[in-house]
Amino acid sequence: MRVDGVLFDIDDTLVDTRGAFGHALAGVARRYLPDLPVDRHAELVTVWRADVGGHYAAYTRGEVGFVEQRMTRANELHEQFGGPVLDAAGFEVWDEAFQTEFADAWTAHPDVDDVLDKLLAAGLAVGALSNASVELQTIKLERVSLLERVPMLVGVDTLGFGKPDPRVFAEACRRLGTDPTRTVYVGDELDVDARAAVAAGLVGVWIDRPGERRLPVSPEDLAVARQAGVRVIASLAELPGVLGIDE
Repeated sequence: MRVDGVLFDIDDTLVDTRGAFGHALAGVARRYLPDLPVDRHAELVTVWRADVGGHYAAYTRGEVGFVEQRMTRANELHEQFGGPVLDAAGFEVWDEAFQTEFADAWTAHPDVDDVLDKLLAAGLAVGALSNASVELQTIKLERVSLLERVPMLVGVDTLGFGKPDPRVFAEACRRLGTDPTRTVYVGDELDVDARAAVAAGLVGVWIDRPGERRLPVSPEDLAVARQAGVRVIASLAELPGVLGIDE
């Protein structure tokens, strides 16, 4: 495989966002869902990440604003688990507490540092493409000491929409300075990350980290993705081998 650059998704690819959501939603439970047993707090994370109403996806398509989608999801979570209805003022308080605890729990996955060192030592260009805002993800990368090695290139606010639209992949490659056909995109979502990258002309790599997936992936879905050219890894430690640059 001849590769000049690697683009990364951020959440649950470089940063343990699932764990950070768990920390933030435990705080939500303490304040707003006091009758919910602690052993059910994991359900909050499952429901939040699944976003069955597709509100975050609508945000990435430019159809709703960030605050609107998060307030809707917060109220749906409360409705399901017995919390109060949040009006605009109530949600502002909710969101400030949520975001504070969420950011306090941001950490990079332990397999990130070594892999970045190998990619950069091999002379590859490295950057990030995310379906969150550039400002938020820049802060996140800086907080976990990755920004100097993984500059934030494209977010959902760069073009007004995000993945899986092929134009965001093209723009990220343009900013990275690489040809899409010689650029790898690594992300934790099979559909909007790996398969969308392949559809946009990049090399798509799906990192299927151990633990609960945000959305289910059937064997048929995985087979179709592999046939389309998607590579599958369980850890970023496998990426240099896939690229043929491992020592």
